[in-house]
Amino acid sequence: MGSLTKRILSCLACVALVFFCIGGSMYVVEHEGHQYDGAAQGFAGEIKVSVFVEGNSITDITYQTEGETPSIGGSAIKALRTKILKTQNVNIDTISGATYSSNGFLSAVEMALGEAGIVADGSGAGAGTAEDYEATTDVVVVGGGGAGMTAAITVAENGKSVILLEKSDILGGNTSRASSGMNAAETHYEKEQGIEDSVELFIEDTIKSGKEINDPELVRTLAENTSEAIDWLDKENAPLSGPLGTMGGLSAKRTHRPVDAEGNVTSVGNFLVSALGVRLDELGIEVQTGATINKILMEDGKAVGVSGVGAYGENITVHANSVIIATGGFGGNMDRIVALRPDLAGYISTNVATADGDAIDFLGEVGADFVDMEQIQLHPTVISTDGALVGEALRGDGAILVNREGVRFTNETGTRDAVSAAEVSQTGGNVWLIANQEMYEGSAVIKKLDKSGYLVTGADLDELAKAMEFDTNATAALKETVSTWSTYVASGTDADFSRDIGTPLTDLSSGPYYAVNVGPGIHHCMGGVKINTDAQVISTDGTPIPGLYACGEVTGGIHGANRLGGNAVADIVVFGRIAGENASK
Repeated sequence: MGSLTKRILSCLACVALVFFCIGGSMYVVEHEGHQYDGAAQGFAGEIKVSVFVEGNSITDITYQTEGETPSIGGSAIKALRTKILKTQNVNIDTISGATYSSNGFLSAVEMALGEAGIVADGSGAGAGTAEDYEATTDVVVVGGGGAGMTAAITVAENGKSVILLEKSDILGGNTSRASSGMNAAETHYEKEQGIEDSVELFIEDTIKSGKEINDPELVRTLAENTSEAIDWLDKENAPLSGPLGTMGGLSAKRTHRPVDAEGNVTSVGNFLVSALGVRLDELGIEVQTGATINKILMEDGKAVGVSGVGAYGENITVHANSVIIATGGFGGNMDRIVALRPDLAGYISTNVATADGDAIDFLGEVGADFVDMEQIQLHPTVISTDGALVGEALRGDGAILVNREGVRFTNETGTRDAVSAAEVSQTGGNVWLIANQEMYEGSAVIKKLDKSGYLVTGADLDELAKAMEFDTNATAALKETVSTWSTYVASGTDADFSRDIGTPLTDLSSGPYYAVNVGPGIHHCMGGVKINTDAQVISTDGTPIPGLYACGEVTGGIHGANRLGGNAVADIVVFGRIAGENASK
């Protein structure tokens, strides 16, 4: 070994040098301590880490990932790294919604620490509590789902300072679980794809689905602004440019959907959260995760900030000229659900755990009014084991539902309340959704269900029925059901349930086939805080609370008694922009 090599290795005993290239230039990052490496499988590839150790303390962690979604896996790893460095402890919980990425990262870190011969259990030097956080800004946004992200971006684009506070360790909220698309009328995509639609038809469909208890002014504001919202998403590099789809209760193909790099229709939620997350970074918007807000600060009847606690127990206080609440609904809090709707006890929820409705409490404390709180929606295609959502647009593309006896039992593209009620009356309360290879080839959604192990498959219907554990009678009924359905598609008329067949991707006449077992699950809270068309929060005396705005699922009145699939994403973008615009003023 040469003397130069020996000198370099001697230096590495105290300081690790990490070399990397950006744009052809070589950069050197200096890290204190010895470097130890580890690797483990993440969600879609290997996660590699380098852990830097000085004595018995972790001084830094760097990582490389393959295939992790930036808005989910990437954000989770970033949050876990911060937690480990702060607590000097690897015995921490995985992040909900990013379990595979979390486990992969933690395993890789533990492997590296094993090489280092230390135990990171919180006893190392450097572990402690965080300092209190206090800041002043033009606008503070509480909630980092789609509505909050949209609002924060709008504020920044108006030249105002903004701080975004999110309770979870990662951004996205329930938006990250949205699967199908965004409803919008009179858009350039509709025109380009030859779809006839109108704002008035959008309004009619929404109010009909909502059993006519919707606030008509809010519905009109939603519908009239969806085309401009689509244009805005184009500008934000989040184009919903895929083939238009349809959802239950729609009179036109107005569900706008994204496509992935391979051209497959993909889930709208992850797509938007990723794109909007990039814009937050580009605009330099300050984001604080792990922030649980429990109070709106008021002065002379006006909202002037918020306060709460951070992930490590530190106090958080943000002073602002305007406050936007975008914390989502309460579908992740079964105590609140059952208190309002005892009949929903025992149902699984599709919601993230942080959708617990704590905003109901702190909004109530400042005199906000609420509407339609008992209106809680079941989604008909939810996987009962873990609450994973199977996108409604799959039914619009041609999938059918059959019960355990192998027969159709409802109009698959009916409104969510109607389809859910029909499922509950079937044997066992759960059913099978069936698609085939023609749908699989163009759908990132189905491929993800397959990768996650939710699907059963069969080269033909006999094999599929065996995989679904059907008996002889149910197998024969399934084959007859699919044959009959194929003739309905050919004729354009559903003689059994009057489903609007339209132009599906397939008539299901050929395999291979795919099926997933689904049933109803708690999905959306139509009720929430009252707002007006300017997204101002309305008090119990009927007047707006100065400086206080709200958008997204935390609000009520837009969707009435039953939300149309695709209208939630429209809601978060349209009213997120309105809240951001008005709060900026």
